[in-house]
Amino acid sequence: MSVTVPYKRDLEFEYGEVSELSPMIRRVIAKNPSAFTFHGTGTYIIGHGEVAVIDPGPLDEDHIAALMKALKGEMVTHILITHTHRDHSPAAAPLKKLTGARTYGFGPHGGGKVGTGLEEGGDMEFVPDVLLEDGDVIVGNSWTVDVIHTPGHLSNHVCFGLREGKVLFTGDHVMGWSTTVVSPPDGDMSSYMNSLKKLLEFDYDAYWPTHGPAITETKPFVEALIAHREERMDQIRSCLKTGPMQIPEMVKKMYADVPIHLHPAAARSVFAHILHMVNKGEIATEERPSESATYYLV
Repeated sequence: MSVTVPYKRDLEFEYGEVSELSPMIRRVIAKNPSAFTFHGTGTYIIGHGEVAVIDPGPLDEDHIAALMKALKGEMVTHILITHTHRDHSPAAAPLKKLTGARTYGFGPHGGGKVGTGLEEGGDMEFVPDVLLEDGDVIVGNSWTVDVIHTPGHLSNHVCFGLREGKVLFTGDHVMGWSTTVVSPPDGDMSSYMNSLKKLLEFDYDAYWPTHGPAITETKPFVEALIAHREERMDQIRSCLKTGPMQIPEMVKKMYADVPIHLHPAAARSVFAHILHMVNKGEIATEERPSESATYYLV
């Protein structure tokens, strides 16, 4: 389920240690590796002296201690959250308590729609002190960050563009090791595709995702992601050309080379693509759209 384009794959680090990525950017990686986090959550520190922290990470005492060690002698003025999954935002609360910094985000989990059947991986407790909007500019001491709303992975997902160095912190919208999970109901493929196209309007020299290495060929990478999603939709069309079909049958054909234990996650992705295609009027179902519904070409 990865996209193959030229970019740096190596990622040298030690858990709990701070890595200097550029004169303006440092990173500490949490020890929470998984099939969804790669090596773990990369928490970024931008600036020196008076700094911002991007995605403080999971509620993990060792990671929080490592962050405080990396921040020794400095003042945290901003805590920036790309989105509210549990591997990104929960550590914001203890970091705020320890530093007094305010938190910044697009909104609570679901963009204010908490309680509508959102997935279990959400941080339902996070509410930002400062509510961000698309196009906002956050100014710190020697650094400036542009806010770009990129819904799709989650409705409250944003990317942060650091002007000093032309770097974009992409959260989970664009990742350096795998394609992004888009899981309904809050994950939305139509929004995700639009958000990918939106990034093509900006010129950044590098992307730093929360998981994985930097992406330096930014626009070709995004174009490859768009092409990959279009290819998945072509596969769905091909499946339905043989007649009405349910998602589990499609997954078996589309992900024949993927281990079976990953098929449930693949089914969520296929469902997201199908909802996008239903909205476009390409396919339909006689039932309410769901993972168990039967779909056909219009």
